[in-house]
Amino acid sequence: MAIYEPKDFSHLTGTPGLGDALLRQHADLYAGHLNSVNALTDELASAPVNGTPSSDWSELKRRFGWEWNGMRLHELYFENLTKFSTPPEKTSEVAKRLAANFGSFQSWAKDFRATCSLRGPGWAALVWDGLADRFFNVWINENDAGHLVNCSVILLVDAFEHAYLLDYGARRAGYIDAIMAAIDWSVAEGRLAAAEASVLAPVRS
Repeated sequence: MAIYEPKDFSHLTGTPGLGDALLRQHADLYAGHLNSVNALTDELASAPVNGTPSSDWSELKRRFGWEWNGMRLHELYFENLTKFSTPPEKTSEVAKRLAANFGSFQSWAKDFRATCSLRGPGWAALVWDGLADRFFNVWINENDAGHLVNCSVILLVDAFEHAYLLDYGARRAGYIDAIMAAIDWSVAEGRLAAAEASVLAPVRS
């Protein structure tokens, strides 16, 4: 039974710097993660657990987290892209706090670009720690190593080769330029507002 349905990101067709063929292939890869999540959910529901889990069941559990993160990370990535990007207003909450945390918006951008450039497959993420009201640029290795616990993802960039190889070959720098010019800052603002609301919400006793 399909619990999750793929989101439609076809509106990104025509995004400057990201070829349509690349976007279609990337959407197919995202759908593969989602289909794996659905299949693994069914497998885990029917797998017998008597005392110590079997090695097969244990491997399904481990793989589920990797596929789940692959699904959700791709959704966050595609959702914070737009083909009609404009720089954030200096008075926006995200821009003001990035400047406060990093010294200036330009300093944040330099650090974020460097994070996107780290060698190896993974993700570059701008996350917000609501307990300290602080931003961090972090590297998520593969899909599941490097997440900062209890931090909210505000921006995300896929730095796997599949995200740029078709258009840029090994020149990741060109891809990073295109992505930085395609960020939907209104999505970043919305994510920060939602994260703040979650932190400020009363804890149920």
